[in-house]
Amino acid sequence: MSEPTQDVRRLKVVVADDQAAVREPLAAVLGLSEDIEVVAAAADGTEVLAAVASGSVDVVLMDLRMPVMDGTEATRRLTEEYPEVAVVVLTTFADDDSILAALSAGARGYLTKNAGRQDIARAIRAAAAGQSVLDREVQDRLLATIRTKPPAPARPLPGDLTPREREVLTLIGRGLPNRAIAQKLFISEATVKTHINNLFAKADIKDRADAVRRAIAAGLA
Repeated sequence: MSEPTQDVRRLKVVVADDQAAVREPLAAVLGLSEDIEVVAAAADGTEVLAAVASGSVDVVLMDLRMPVMDGTEATRRLTEEYPEVAVVVLTTFADDDSILAALSAGARGYLTKNAGRQDIARAIRAAAAGQSVLDREVQDRLLATIRTKPPAPARPLPGDLTPREREVLTLIGRGLPNRAIAQKLFISEATVKTHINNLFAKADIKDRADAVRRAIAAGLA
């Protein structure tokens, strides 16, 4: 594969998994993407924090079940100490407790290990750009959990949301990923991302899980 052109900014990624048989091949495969550079591999949460502290890191691809310090605690620490570093969870666990704990700790993405290389790379790019990516199974479980629990009081949506932004929020609340939203509204994914950025800023929405909660609370989904 040819070397990346000079105008391509390579995202610096730490791969964290306690199993070398998973960690090493994953790091090697991700390194084939011209815009991703794996700068460190970690076997537990303490190694993740050390890697982030020692150099510039954009995204951590985080396993959850690791010794010494698990992925959820490492995500919480990263969110508090290095808020500029995005965390994408990659795990075999898609149970409600794991999903909610990781997202509450600050993870921007949550994928299962059934995800392919291109899906993982897309999630890394999205997280680095401030977007959230949830595996479809994870998104379905999150929606089901939110719908079956008594809703917490939510701030009302601001009155200056445009009709299109409300449409996008409605579709997020129904569990649609950006690509499906773009197809449904006959617009590009880039335009969807712009609408999401705008409505997140206007409504003070912190991530996609929060958007789902706000959409449901507002009766949009």
